[in-house]
Amino acid sequence: MIMDFGYPQNLSPEILKLYITQEGVRSPFSSKASDKPVPNATLQVTGAVGWRREGLMYKKNEVFLDIVESVNLLMSSKGSVLRCDVTGKILMKCFLSGMPDLKLGLNDKIGLEKEAQLKSRPTKSGKTIELDDVTFHQCVNLTRFNSEKTVSFVPPDGEFELMKYRITEGVNLPFRVLPTIKELGRTRMEINVKVKSVFGAKMFALGVVVKVPVPKQTAKTSFQTTSGKAKYNASIDSLVWKIRKFPGQTEATMSAEVELISTMGEKKSWNRPPIQMEFQVPMFTASGLRVRFLKVWEKSGYNTVEWVRYITRAGSYEIRC
Repeated sequence: MIMDFGYPQNLSPEILKLYITQEGVRSPFSSKASDKPVPNATLQVTGAVGWRREGLMYKKNEVFLDIVESVNLLMSSKGSVLRCDVTGKILMKCFLSGMPDLKLGLNDKIGLEKEAQLKSRPTKSGKTIELDDVTFHQCVNLTRFNSEKTVSFVPPDGEFELMKYRITEGVNLPFRVLPTIKELGRTRMEINVKVKSVFGAKMFALGVVVKVPVPKQTAKTSFQTTSGKAKYNASIDSLVWKIRKFPGQTEATMSAEVELISTMGEKKSWNRPPIQMEFQVPMFTASGLRVRFLKVWEKSGYNTVEWVRYITRAGSYEIRC
């Protein structure tokens, strides 16, 4: 099916799953008829929509769209941004009957400008973003995207990654971290870390973890926190501060006293590694990307339920101290 004189013709996983299975093979002498219809191999291999088989039927037609972003940051101890970017992906789960045609509209600058040109009207006010390094799933009509800047596609059945992108300008940082570390002689340190959430007051972050490095000769620690719990983790030489739920437009503070083992040898300067953060913020995008519309057309005219979710996670989120 996929070989032509020894050369592969179709290596799509969606198509191979139709013919390469882990189920038992029915004996040719069996009198029991097969329950599943045999897929049309010729249509799937040579058809224009090789990633989707025909005849799909669902009682409830639904589309789930998730925008998942990872924000990468390097910030100075004084709060200035040294390096920042966002990598994102749009994940979809489609449970749609027939052979639907989908159209996705985003608030990207180029797409909105092209739409305004085609409709001969000025663009509406609102934030627009510039997408960099965009890559699409094979189902996206690239010809239409190049001419109209519209993401049009016939989706595969089930879960797939529609597109990837990167943002380097206008990033909305979810958190700002202000650390203060004082070395009091050879045996004591005072550490104060203030974390501010910059996202909306109605939002909240989950699983916030702040890792503050300390010297290897740390012997004893004591903490005071306005939120969450903190402890010393000797295996990673860090103070680990965990906050289960962090509301937007608020701040939390951790103060710690660290006692060090006194060494007889010559004192070596401590090379301070950066503070690291982990978090995830539902319904927030660091890039500002938003879905303007998601339209579904199918010749039978059935109704579709669309679900859109956003989430921002920490990639390499580091603050120098």
